[in-house]
Amino acid sequence: MNMLKLGAAILATATTFALPLSATAASKGKVLVVMSSANSLDLKDGKTYATGYYLNEFIVPYRKLVEAGYEPVIANPKGDLPVMDAASNNKMFFGGDDQARLDALNYAQGIEQLKKPKTLAAVVREGTAGYVGVFVPGGHAPMSDLLTDKNLGQILRSFHASDRPTAIVCHGPIVLLAALDDADGFVKSMIAGDGKANALAQGWPYAGYRVTVFSTGEEQALEGAGGLGGNVQFYPVNALAEAGAHVDTVANWHSNVVVDRELITGQQPFSAAALGDALVDRLEAARH
Repeated sequence: MNMLKLGAAILATATTFALPLSATAASKGKVLVVMSSANSLDLKDGKTYATGYYLNEFIVPYRKLVEAGYEPVIANPKGDLPVMDAASNNKMFFGGDDQARLDALNYAQGIEQLKKPKTLAAVVREGTAGYVGVFVPGGHAPMSDLLTDKNLGQILRSFHASDRPTAIVCHGPIVLLAALDDADGFVKSMIAGDGKANALAQGWPYAGYRVTVFSTGEEQALEGAGGLGGNVQFYPVNALAEAGAHVDTVANWHSNVVVDRELITGQQPFSAAALGDALVDRLEAARH
């Protein structure tokens, strides 16, 4: 099914977003929200796609964290304003409710720290001990910078080693490659298709984990519909499988969340709400 015709086919609950308010009670803990600094993705044949974060993938889980009493702290590679993918500004990602879409935009505009996030380097310098979990929204942007970011690699390994919840949605799970010893070499091998990637993935902390990610069928649907304006350099499913993960996807555009140990992954935008709920549930369980 073409994602642009999903509206009535997706069973989604529309959510009204209130503007973020100042905390009036003690926070249950800080959750690191890692976003991309990229605004474009290199495609095959020298083409590019203007991208960024997906509105619902960011705001829906973020708001669930706030309402559950957690304090999100946004960080990205450059400490600059993350860009929203214009394609995500669509009511179909909010159950067909245009008011919910508009409320999400307003909510994002009310997040002051989004205008000047922490840098990932600063998070590494300070250490991650002060965070109870980490959340990474998707969009294609993480495929441009986060998947090879060495600072993010250190951050992810620290959360993995301490079994703290790590929730990632859509294309976001590709950032798990940052925890490789040679993420740059691995990605170059995937692009080249030279068969060396698997050997470069030895020692990956997430080897053997069950994960989900934006499926090959979904990516090909966007490529075929002209939504991307070209073809991606490699498919996220293939990259994570080559690194050693067991990738579980379901039919295109259906919500799917996979939980394995500390890792919580969601397949695409329609998985954002379920992923947010799973993250909050895991954080609450860790408190008791």
